[in-house]
Amino acid sequence: MKKNLVFWVEEYFYSPNLLQKLLSILLLPLSWLYCFGMYLRFKSKTAEDLGINIVSVGNLSVGGSGKTPLVSALALRYENVAVVLRGYGRASRGLVVVKDSQNILCDVNVSGDEAMIYAHKIPHAIIIVSEERKAGIKKAKEMGAKLVFLDDAYSKHDIKKLDLLIEVKSTNSACLPSGAFRERVWSTKAALLVQEGVDFKRVVELKNKSAKMSLVTAIARPSRLDKFLPEVVSKNYFEDHHSFVKEELLAVLQKDKSESILVTYKDFVKVESFNLPLSLLDLHVEVDKRIFKIIGDYIAKEN
Repeated sequence: MKKNLVFWVEEYFYSPNLLQKLLSILLLPLSWLYCFGMYLRFKSKTAEDLGINIVSVGNLSVGGSGKTPLVSALALRYENVAVVLRGYGRASRGLVVVKDSQNILCDVNVSGDEAMIYAHKIPHAIIIVSEERKAGIKKAKEMGAKLVFLDDAYSKHDIKKLDLLIEVKSTNSACLPSGAFRERVWSTKAALLVQEGVDFKRVVELKNKSAKMSLVTAIARPSRLDKFLPEVVSKNYFEDHHSFVKEELLAVLQKDKSESILVTYKDFVKVESFNLPLSLLDLHVEVDKRIFKIIGDYIAKEN
């Protein structure tokens, strides 16, 4: 039931049928009220200087946009760096240090999938999950970080930071619940819009390829993978952040008579302990030097 609902919502926001378009129009008054409420929330906040350089990477719409690989690519460039994120889908609560500058300190159930990706992809970084982002930033600073990247924190208007926003194309630019947008780029708030294909581009490497692979993935809007996929026996989609059990993957292998399960890195960190044959669709991004210059100028100005 949950899986069907998640996929219906993704379709409603990004590729609606006629009935969904009509529903979206009917919900417009609620969207206007919601958006006005978010504007009042923004105006009520005052950005606090936490005494450390902070860069937020996010997007304004619900669903995936490539934040995780972009943050990873940016953070790899800097020393004494930390990544702080909410840790959506984790079994824990509160502030958890997922990784210090050397060692991973917990498992993926405690950290959540995205935090564990950062722990693997940025070997020298401090990784912290915390619903209260300020607490995470202060902890990172206490641990020696000089630069903090926030995953999806544009809406944290009470934190002084540089905001990078990934532009997501949509035929419906309305706010929730009529459209997919959680907030607007407010005219009095500085934010840099970055575009895939212009400011960064995805590069995909297929690792441990087999002759017969079945795709299993739990990412938002999984159809985004289609242009990167090799030939697969089947595509098996689960809701974003789904926690797999070994039997689910075994069932796919047996049904398809496949030689391996093809996963993204977001899925890999959750299933690598199952000791099943895995192929990896490993995604990273190449960032235009203009973005690094903007971050460098921000750091130099703040220091």
